[in-house]
Amino acid sequence: MAFDFTDFKSKELNPDFVDWLVDEQWVDMQTHFGKLWDYYQNPMYSTSGLSAADAKLNESARLYVQAQEMGLPARITGIKRSETGGLLGGRAVADIERKEVVIENDIGWRINAMVDFLFGKGVDIVCKAEDKNRRVEIDRILKQIFSSNGGVRFFQDMAVLGAVYGFVDCIVRPGEKIIEFSSMTPNIKLGASGSVKQAMELAGDCVLELIEAPRALPILDERDFRKINFYIQHFIEQKNETASEGSFFRRLLGGRGISTARQSAAVTEIIAPEVWQRYEEKQLIAEGPNIMGVVPVVHIQNIAQPLYYEGISDVESLVPLQDELNTRLSDRASRITFQAFKMYLAKGIEGVENRAVAPGRMWCTDNPEASVEQFGGDAAMPSEDSHIDQIREALDKTSGVTPVVAGVLKDKIGNLTSGVALKMTLMGMLAKTDRKRFAYSQGLKEIAAMIMHMLDVSGIYPNTKDERNFDVIFPSPLPENTLEKLNEAKLKQELGVPKETVLRELGYEMNS
Repeated sequence: MAFDFTDFKSKELNPDFVDWLVDEQWVDMQTHFGKLWDYYQNPMYSTSGLSAADAKLNESARLYVQAQEMGLPARITGIKRSETGGLLGGRAVADIERKEVVIENDIGWRINAMVDFLFGKGVDIVCKAEDKNRRVEIDRILKQIFSSNGGVRFFQDMAVLGAVYGFVDCIVRPGEKIIEFSSMTPNIKLGASGSVKQAMELAGDCVLELIEAPRALPILDERDFRKINFYIQHFIEQKNETASEGSFFRRLLGGRGISTARQSAAVTEIIAPEVWQRYEEKQLIAEGPNIMGVVPVVHIQNIAQPLYYEGISDVESLVPLQDELNTRLSDRASRITFQAFKMYLAKGIEGVENRAVAPGRMWCTDNPEASVEQFGGDAAMPSEDSHIDQIREALDKTSGVTPVVAGVLKDKIGNLTSGVALKMTLMGMLAKTDRKRFAYSQGLKEIAAMIMHMLDVSGIYPNTKDERNFDVIFPSPLPENTLEKLNEAKLKQELGVPKETVLRELGYEMNS
């Protein structure tokens, strides 16, 4: 069955265009975004059942492959891979043995360090309403909603998805209890709405769902790429059911050889300002009204990219350098394998080919021309070491994350007892973090405003647009001197900064 968009009552939602998004655009996105995630996580796969990998197993090979091997040349892996075939595809190249494969995931720890600097200590979302009592109430409600959706883990997941894919979307979903409350008659709702207690009780029913980039298929306004007319997400959902597959002869053998696989289904969800629909295998299984009256999606770019819906990924720019690093490390490992162990060439000695070189072993011969020559042994390769060091420095410059961030100190760092010296050393990382803070803080403000809009239209906690303005306070990622921080807070208070703002920056909360 095809999509049926009659209930949307909009000519802008074209079923043929949605079919193209799901059947073609989504497939291309899986290849692109899947590669970015693999380079970040670098998962490990067994070679069992992979004919190309199995064919290359030898005394130098391991019984697993890693995702970043996709970027290694065939002269190292012995496998010719294509962009569409992926890591698990490809064909074995004749006359090329698999060499020593070394993968050092320099991307993963850099992305994690960025996330730690951005959301390692969480954030504080503060309402800017004029009424102090309303500010306190709204802050309590928002804190409860974010806590019920994971708290600091929610912010860190958001940062990871954004850093890997370049952007992350968040859907603000009202749960069944909130929808049921909004459908009450005005008289009943009037007696129950407006209380903080009611909002706190229903806070856990508000779901903040992060949408990873491979799922997102937004339909943007043709004249304004910043406006989402309809939001579509498409993904493969794993079911809690299994299906047995096997031939008739296997069943005659009592079930032996029957393979069991987990069932799955292709799910498509479409959200419009008025209604939403959910399809499985393009068959409508659920639909309902959208009580919020807007597309409840907040789009956050990791780093702003002008005139594009997608932001700039921190992983994508590091992929070529990561491939070069892994290639050179693998080359060095192969060289060490051949040269690190001493080898011997025996001339004029019979039967020596069956004898091992070991302590106490003596070879004898009557041939006066016989000899045993030693060769091999590791030799210094300064150009190779220099090239690897330059690749690592290029990764530092491209990502803005230096090994100092991970606690790796070198002699050239010098004395870091001064806070100014530490900030100078981490200038690139701090500058990039500040740039990200602006993008993510703007997204968190929009999420908070969307939550308050939902509570308003449902009648749970009526509020105005003026009360939907927020500030996002990020704690400093660097270690700080407590005495200096207190003196700074004292000076701010003397300059007229509100006391509650100063206390929040210090990490204290105002009691209502």
